[in-house]
Amino acid sequence: MYNWFECKVRYDKTLDTGMIKTVTEPYLVDAMSFTEAEARILEEMQPYMSGEFTVSDIKRVRFSDTFFNETGDRYYKAKLYFITLDEKSGTEKKTAVNMLVQASVLKEAVEIVETEMNKTMVDYTLASITETAIMDVFKYSAESQSKTGK
Repeated sequence: MYNWFECKVRYDKTLDTGMIKTVTEPYLVDAMSFTEAEARILEEMQPYMSGEFTVSDIKRVRFSDTFFNETGDRYYKAKLYFITLDEKSGTEKKTAVNMLVQASVLKEAVEIVETEMNKTMVDYTLASITETAIMDVFKYSAESQSKTGK
C-alpha cells in the first residue's frame, strides 16, 4: 500500500531558446511522513539538478490504487465510483475513489483502468480520467532506503 505525497520542486530551467526560467514541477513520492517525503524528493532529484533547487510544497494525495505502465510517459488521475447496495434501504450507494494510471495517451489510460477493473468483482462507473502535471513517481524500494541509511 502506497502512501503518496505530491512534492513541488522549484528550480531554474534552461529553455530551448537559452533563456533561464524558474519553474515548479510536481513529483509523487511514496513516504511515511512529510519529513520523509521531503528527504526522499531531495535525494531523488539531486542527480538531475545542476543548480540549486527547493521543495516549495508537499501535500498528501490519496490514490486507492496505482497502475504503472513502464512504456507510459504521462500520469493520469482516474476517478471511479464503486457501486454498492445498501442492504437496509435497498438503494445504490456510490463511493468515489481516485486511481493513478501511467500511460502514453488518454485512450491507453482508459484501457488500463478497464482491464484492471475487469479483474475484480466490483461494480463501478468511470467518472473521469484527466492528465496530471506529475513529472515522475518515486515508489518506495529497499534500494532507496539503503541509500539514505535507514
